[in-house]
Amino acid sequence: MPKVLILYYSRTGNTEKMANAVAEGVRSISGLEVELTYRATAEMLHEYDALAVGTPTYHHDTTSDIKKLFEEAAVKKINLKGRVGAAFGSYGWSGEAPKLVLEIMKNRFEMNVIEPPLLIRYTPDQTGLEKCRELGRKISEKIIASKQ
Repeated sequence: MPKVLILYYSRTGNTEKMANAVAEGVRSISGLEVELTYRATAEMLHEYDALAVGTPTYHHDTTSDIKKLFEEAAVKKINLKGRVGAAFGSYGWSGEAPKLVLEIMKNRFEMNVIEPPLLIRYTPDQTGLEKCRELGRKISEKIIASKQ
């Protein structure tokens, strides 16, 4: 059964709300397993068919934990080529973090990314949460299409 990892960091709870809605969207398509977590190791990434990273933007950047994870995966030569990648996050001012994560997935790890990243300013409302669920459905559909 294809597996999706939804990894997120959330200090205010906004990106966590988004992550939960993305997971709902993935689960709406049967035949996929979803893990929703705020902590992962570089070695774990290899176990999943898709990786969705939720990160808020702090000081025009992603969080240090997300950076360290990707740096460790690169050093350990974790192969993610062709796997589905997506990024999302909340922001207050600039919103660069999900864009940076998506660039890393696409350019460093050669993942099959869903573009553009999903950005929501501050707290996601019902419209924003529906966009998150739609992102989850897109992730599921892309995995299923890649398996055919």
